[in-house]
Amino acid sequence: MEKYDVDLCVIGGGSGGVRAARVAAGHGARVAIAESANFGGTCVNRGCVPKKLLVYASRFPDQFRASHAYGWSSEQATFDWKALIQHKDVEIARLERIYETNLDKAGVAIHHDHAQIIDPNTVQLARSGQRISAKTLLIATGGHPVRPAFPGADLAITSDEAFHLAELPKRVLIVGGGYIAVEFAGIFAGLGSEVTQVIRADRLLRGFDDELAELLAEHQDRRGIRLLRGQVLQRIERTPDGLRATTADGSTIDVDVVMLSMGRAPNTRGLGLPGTDVKVDEDGAIIVDVHGRTNQPSIYAIGDVTNRLNLTPVAIREGQALADRLFGGLDVPDFDYEMVPTAVFSSPEIGTVGLPEHVARTRYGNLRVLKTKFRSMAQAFAQIQDQVFIKVLIDGDTDKVVGVHLFGEGVAEMIQLIGVALTAHARWSDFRHTVALHPTIAEEIVTLRG
Repeated sequence: MEKYDVDLCVIGGGSGGVRAARVAAGHGARVAIAESANFGGTCVNRGCVPKKLLVYASRFPDQFRASHAYGWSSEQATFDWKALIQHKDVEIARLERIYETNLDKAGVAIHHDHAQIIDPNTVQLARSGQRISAKTLLIATGGHPVRPAFPGADLAITSDEAFHLAELPKRVLIVGGGYIAVEFAGIFAGLGSEVTQVIRADRLLRGFDDELAELLAEHQDRRGIRLLRGQVLQRIERTPDGLRATTADGSTIDVDVVMLSMGRAPNTRGLGLPGTDVKVDEDGAIIVDVHGRTNQPSIYAIGDVTNRLNLTPVAIREGQALADRLFGGLDVPDFDYEMVPTAVFSSPEIGTVGLPEHVARTRYGNLRVLKTKFRSMAQAFAQIQDQVFIKVLIDGDTDKVVGVHLFGEGVAEMIQLIGVALTAHARWSDFRHTVALHPTIAEEIVTLRG
């Protein structure tokens, strides 16, 4: 008789948890997974996927304007927010079904329920009361938007609710300067809303390369997004005309919707962690080693609940690696969190991999910085003022490329393959020896001189 009901019990049906469950089952493990909301997690239901669909929609006005230079003419285009949201919901439902179907095909026992940890090897399901014992528990519960406590905070929305607004707001205030905030600023502005963005800091995108952040601010201003720097939201009040937001200096902003985008917090409440002595940090994130193991040998955690690098592909990679190590007996290389390609789907978008310049300068005494800024062929021809920016950081002593930062149309697609090169420890000479593909924006990377 088996000592445990299953070999692995996964708590959380987001991208990381689902990947770990499927891979472990593929290795022959007996696997159960518990999810109390939607399979696919934040990314599929309230994050990357629906956001990218809205980004696509918001870029059509730019394309309509540019089309005239290429000989196209058409009647006045109109936009239907409700149609967009309806089509988005249909697509998200389809993707969620795929996640659950793939789990079922892999032989994973699926539980639509909230799981609470009773001891280091047991969970209890809230609705059914069923207890499941497991040799290994994996926590993959993700995170949620932070809603700070201030007067009227309950009148605001977060990114979760932004995908379900009944209508497109005419006036939007976005509070925060991270990548979610700038993406939604671009979405709403592109779709026709009047957008104001309030940030506590003096620049957008903390942690990203400084020049990228300032270039994005310039382009946001060109698109009519009003950026208020060094401001703190103090309260929100309802008015006959909508909402009134007041900042710490007494300034007021009248809008229809206030969206709070002030960070995310790990989903650790209600998991029963105090009863297991699993260690968490001051933000509630589960503390793990490089392989995702907590201080309890039988309990692991991956993804946003660990607050290491909160990106869906990172959670997926962590889940894959964990399942391969524990149940496939594979020797998986440790994950280099500094070489993760990242995109910000602003308009224009950002693609970055490796170190930003301000960090690279603290590590490399002989840092070479190569950069260029220009308008692409498509932009120049259509008399569009959007720019392309390329920055490459090189360790002058070894010729190793330690960072690449891109700004412009389509750069997210470029940075994925540049990430392959940097993960393979490419030197700048490797880039320079690669034949340029003409005419493209990407060719400017390998022909860059300085």
